[in-house]
Amino acid sequence: MFEIADRLLAAHDSGRPLAVATAVSIDGSAPRTIGTSMAFDGVAVIGSIAGGCVEGAVVEQCELVLEDGRSRTVTYGVSDETALSVGLTCGGELRVLVQLFTPELESQLRGGRAIASVVSGDAAAHASRIAAEREATTRTGLSLVDCGDESLEVFFETAIPQARLIIFGAMEFSAALAAAAHTLGFRVTVCDPRSLFATAERFPTAEIEVTWPTEYLETTSLDERTVICVLSHDARFDAELIAQALALPVAYVGAMGSRATHDRRIASLLERGVSHESLERLHSPIGLDLGASTPEETAISILAEIIAARTGGSAARLTATTGSIHASSDATLVQ
Repeated sequence: MFEIADRLLAAHDSGRPLAVATAVSIDGSAPRTIGTSMAFDGVAVIGSIAGGCVEGAVVEQCELVLEDGRSRTVTYGVSDETALSVGLTCGGELRVLVQLFTPELESQLRGGRAIASVVSGDAAAHASRIAAEREATTRTGLSLVDCGDESLEVFFETAIPQARLIIFGAMEFSAALAAAAHTLGFRVTVCDPRSLFATAERFPTAEIEVTWPTEYLETTSLDERTVICVLSHDARFDAELIAQALALPVAYVGAMGSRATHDRRIASLLERGVSHESLERLHSPIGLDLGASTPEETAISILAEIIAARTGGSAARLTATTGSIHASSDATLVQ
């Protein structure tokens, strides 16, 4: 639900009643992930729950919920004789909770808190216990909540802060990368010591830091999901900056440059005492071999490599691979 929060809240603020459908469990192959939601207000659809599969059937369930206000849990999949008719032909099984968008859901969504939705059981009778479990949960998924006389099946969805993507160097390639990364949901920062190039007008979707890159990297907050892209080509700080980045527990460090630039970069890093093990973490030259040339094409090349590094994907053509396209879900019940 957090994925479509802005559109969901905007529709709610316009006064339209909404039914929200959320994928609470996935077994086998499916194009979307657990927690993916779509909404329907009787006229328009917000979001997509299965990449085109089953949406028509889910809209029918949303219409029923809008009519009587009762939540429903429906399952589509290979064992369902209606699977082909609703469009779920990819071989997976999808369980969907459809419910009204209530004031409580609105409050949870606006507050960025964990959302708790009862899939089976009496929610009203155990509201306080559910609320306590919601505040304590740290993961998205189904959980059995023991309420004494019965166990409730509750789906918890937790808000995950945006992953950071820090771009060093303000140039046309940086502008294209910042825009594309913003679309993918990254919190983007562009850092460059030159105020003439690092402007809000040039990077409207990014945070701008006009400061010395190594000083900024030393003081900014990072975590294991942070992505660092050095596109600057500035001999005054590039080698020091990359060495600094490789010493951090971040998800990805990439640097732009030609093969010749890469060779000089590696030699400089070795002179600085960077180990061969650390250098194996460096994505240089940055990006996948897509034949990219323009800034926009290069941004796709870089982000494709970042996605592959994050997911462990092979980055090979799907026609050259076998097995399931989408990773199996771990949507098992947790105690």
